[in-house]
Amino acid sequence: MRNRYLDLLRAAAVVRVVVYHVTGLPALTVLFPAMPIMFALGGSMMAASLDRMGPFAVEKRLRRLLPSVWVLSAIAVPAMMIDGLAWDWKLLMWFFPLEDPPAGGTWLEALSAMWYLRDFLWFVLLSPILLPLYRKFPLVTIATPYAALIVTQLLGLTVHPPLLRDLALYGGAWLIGFAHHDGKLRARRLLWVAAAAAAAAAVWVVTHPGPRGYDLNDIPLGNGLWSLALILVLLRFSPSIPAWRPVTVLNARALTIYLWHVPIIVAMTHAGEAAGWPVRGWTGDAWRMAVVLSLLGLATLAFGWVEDLAAGRRVTLVPADVVPKGQDERHDVHGRPGPSHVLRARVRQHSRRVAHLGRQYDLPARRRVEQLRGVRR
Repeated sequence: MRNRYLDLLRAAAVVRVVVYHVTGLPALTVLFPAMPIMFALGGSMMAASLDRMGPFAVEKRLRRLLPSVWVLSAIAVPAMMIDGLAWDWKLLMWFFPLEDPPAGGTWLEALSAMWYLRDFLWFVLLSPILLPLYRKFPLVTIATPYAALIVTQLLGLTVHPPLLRDLALYGGAWLIGFAHHDGKLRARRLLWVAAAAAAAAAVWVVTHPGPRGYDLNDIPLGNGLWSLALILVLLRFSPSIPAWRPVTVLNARALTIYLWHVPIIVAMTHAGEAAGWPVRGWTGDAWRMAVVLSLLGLATLAFGWVEDLAAGRRVTLVPADVVPKGQDERHDVHGRPGPSHVLRARVRQHSRRVAHLGRQYDLPARRRVEQLRGVRR
């Protein structure tokens, strides 16, 4: 069955990202570091897909990610060229953004959140190598990106390109997602690791505030350590969560919401400034939030169905599930972490056909037993 708890965490991360980009409240980055959590969840689901499908899992993930990006690119790229952006072959990177493609005009700000897709694509492509490497050297593999982050921050090094910086910042979260899938986060000693990481993060953040104060997006080392602590705590548990339609919708439309919310926020902010309306403070945040959520809902209705097609689900405006057609829920995400859950699911499925071992068999099983006994029909 689907892990509803992971669905809840991803839905909460999507909501937090939208609220943060509207309000810019630094406290939100501390209360719920959404992006590292999303990378950790992505790593857990990628490990599950690799165990189930092997390298073909990469193709599946790309097929689910890229169509929604193509829809946005098909609108943004012509709009930028009409606005004066010169043709460059790198514009094709908007259709497979392994690096930051060119942008111009207001779209430069509106498409600023595309870095997440760039990083996510790289993590997906690297996962067939990273997963066996993690399973052979788990501690070393997870520690490497955190060590790189600590060294670069303590020495004050500027890392280029930004992808390498992000691999150090979020790579550890992705690898912890592997550990979550393998059921390695339940040990109590990890709570001490979480406590130590949280304490170190607090000291670093307080002594190294950024230009926006204690906004963790401006403090990479504090962000990485604090996120490590929360991820270890949040993914240690696997409570039973009932299905809830808003969480289902947010999961089924997470990519569409992420791709379109920043362009809508930027457009509404510029429109408000041009009209002389307040765009900052409680008044500005309130009216922009209401308008942004309304327009984001319309954008989700207009483009969200692309996620259904990409995932092989029945196309619908307001999804009722996130499971591809012809599959039951266990084929999408494990109900609990750990590869052995696949075997447990198969045993449960087989037990439905064999009511009492040794007494009641389904017809094919009975025929095999009778053939072994020499019985002729």
